[in-house]
Amino acid sequence: MSDAERTFVMVKPDGVQRGLIGDIVGRLEDKGLKMVGAKFMQIDEDLAHEHYGEHEDKPFFEGLVEFITSGPVFAMVWEGDDVTRQVRQMMGATDAQEAAPGTIRGDYGNDLGHNIIHGSDHEDPGANEREIALFFDEDELVDWEKDLSQWVYE
Repeated sequence: MSDAERTFVMVKPDGVQRGLIGDIVGRLEDKGLKMVGAKFMQIDEDLAHEHYGEHEDKPFFEGLVEFITSGPVFAMVWEGDDVTRQVRQMMGATDAQEAAPGTIRGDYGNDLGHNIIHGSDHEDPGANEREIALFFDEDELVDWEKDLSQWVYE
């Protein structure tokens, strides 16, 4: 594996249903980030409970689980310098109504519940590794050289 950071990103069921996978992948690629893993999948309740475990005692927890299991998602692993923070900035505020225009949620999201995308929290150390391990086996991730890297990073 390269020295670059990896992070977990997921197009949620509302983004999949609205046909936004390609637009979101395109934005991340346009930024110069490198995809190293992806899968179209249906999340079951056990995985949803594990993924959102830190919210288990909150009143909105069951709604989160119901939503994320309501349709397929597109799970991805992206690589790049400071990639977790970069992706979070590109996503915009969690509440899509507060997300700035030009961000993924600002351009495509409608509200807090339908905010299109999930990305690992850059303020939670280790969140990216934990989430990647939940959704991907190591052999599902591809270590490859992006020929354009010299034009993206110093």
